[in-house]
Amino acid sequence: MKKVVIALSGGVDSSVSAYLLKKEGYDVVGLFMKNWHDESVTISDECPWLDDSNDAMIVAQNLDIPFQTVDLSKQYNDRIINYMFSEYKNGRTPNPDILCNREIKFDIFMKIALDLGADFVATGHYSRIVNDKINGKTIYKLMSGVDKSKDQSYFLCQLNQNQLSKIIFPIGNLDKAKVRKIANEIGLVNASKKDSQGLCFVGKVKLPEFLKSKLKPKIGSIIQIDSLSETYNDNDYSSLNIKEMLKKSVGGIKYNSKDGKKIGDHNGAYYFTIGQRKGLKVGGTTKPLFVLQTDVKKNIIYVGMGKDHPGLLRKVLLINAKDEHWVREDLKISDNESIKVMARIRYRQPLQKATLYKFKEGIYILFDKVQLSISKGQFAAWYKDDELIGSGVIS
Repeated sequence: MKKVVIALSGGVDSSVSAYLLKKEGYDVVGLFMKNWHDESVTISDECPWLDDSNDAMIVAQNLDIPFQTVDLSKQYNDRIINYMFSEYKNGRTPNPDILCNREIKFDIFMKIALDLGADFVATGHYSRIVNDKINGKTIYKLMSGVDKSKDQSYFLCQLNQNQLSKIIFPIGNLDKAKVRKIANEIGLVNASKKDSQGLCFVGKVKLPEFLKSKLKPKIGSIIQIDSLSETYNDNDYSSLNIKEMLKKSVGGIKYNSKDGKKIGDHNGAYYFTIGQRKGLKVGGTTKPLFVLQTDVKKNIIYVGMGKDHPGLLRKVLLINAKDEHWVREDLKISDNESIKVMARIRYRQPLQKATLYKFKEGIYILFDKVQLSISKGQFAAWYKDDELIGSGVIS
């Protein structure tokens, strides 16, 4: 029997995954990751690690599989939390869930599992891995989950071939309703448990309060930019070649305080992200205000009225060469090459038609249609049909 260590989180998805693996004849071991201790930043009692740990242990007992807890809180703090604070401090918006999969679940956790003699690591992700022989070499394809409303391939966009060769996603071919049905049929204690939300392994947090533990409040100005501002007039790049057009487009508009009017104050530009609506605490506008840009050096937030404000809409983004990642190295394009793809810039965003252009400085993604609130620090992922083939940090 092949040995599989499953990341048993206490949720219904990983629990049903463990059941399915055992049913298929694998030698299954449940391992709970304890990555967070400080419950002072979580909202109410959502996602406390102690309750999750107890649920995971009860499920392991019901399934009659060995169970252990491993404390990875130091590594989680070093690799995820510190990274988060650094990114926000520099005016970027990180995605800790993607980093958590790359740095914790499928790196540190995977090494622990393999040291325990595991042949594979399993999780309850809604994604699939398909093996294929291409030019005599085994290629592992990272595919979308069958349940499109739950597909989590985006969160796995930084994985590599070596990692994929050792991973099993038991519920990738199922929809959520079927997973819940199985959990009820076998009497799992967490069959009706709500899905965890918020920060990976921390739970739902009040982000500004969380950030204030290291990034101290600093009063700054909120500047409103009119949608008819002349700063939006000089953007006709039709006479430029494709590379010049991409460079100009991705540069965007760098606002200054003279481009608009001051309408209020904020407690720190690094608490805000592009497209954010809540937390501005400025009223009296006919449409909601959205963050267009943050300047953490001058501690200024630029906002615009309405979701259709031109300052929120962009068609081009850049991924620096050092941040470019290909799940399918064999499909990687070279300098001055391009490729048609489907892409997304956030979880659950419907896939968008786009073209990748590769140059020395990195990859430009040119979308067919304008995108809302492209944010530095987030990840863009690109697909061929249902297969995720690459990703990178938006610079």
